[in-house]
Amino acid sequence: MILTGPDIHREVLAGRIRIDDFDTTRLEPNSYGFRLASDILYYDQDIIDCRTPASTHRVVMGEDGMVLEPGRFYLGGTMETMGSPYHAATLYACRSVSTLGIWIQFSAPLGHSGALFPWTLEITVAAPVRVYPGMVIGKLAFWSMQGEPTPYAGKYVGSASAVASRLSLDARPEPLDHQLVGS
Repeated sequence: MILTGPDIHREVLAGRIRIDDFDTTRLEPNSYGFRLASDILYYDQDIIDCRTPASTHRVVMGEDGMVLEPGRFYLGGTMETMGSPYHAATLYACRSVSTLGIWIQFSAPLGHSGALFPWTLEITVAAPVRVYPGMVIGKLAFWSMQGEPTPYAGKYVGSASAVASRLSLDARPEPLDHQLVGS
């Protein structure tokens, strides 16, 4: 079941949900509004090889923000460290942000129990849009779980800001055997 805004508040006060820095004005009926951090990453390679660490360019936005351009994939982060060892979470864009043609998460919205860090946002835009550090860009919903929680122990533990893909850390597949059977 999804937690209501008052339930999220109670769980924060009880220490069962962590949101740094928590602000009750950003509580919504079933979620918590989070802000865009100042760091934006983008890949600076023409071709990204999943087996090698991708090269990125980091931009730190100032008060004037940054214009995001269509056709480029950006990685942003949340200002807040958020998560819970007792609840799973899902991340969504704010309606006001999505109706500007900004997508902030389209492939990895699930936060496993125990995942406590600033979230990395997958950002693309339909038209040039200026964004600003500290703007409320999305919302996080929390869900109660059935069964014994298993804490997240994946390759993004310890993240402190937006993080590029770490897929290259996964084991490489065995080389294909090119011998013909029966020859």
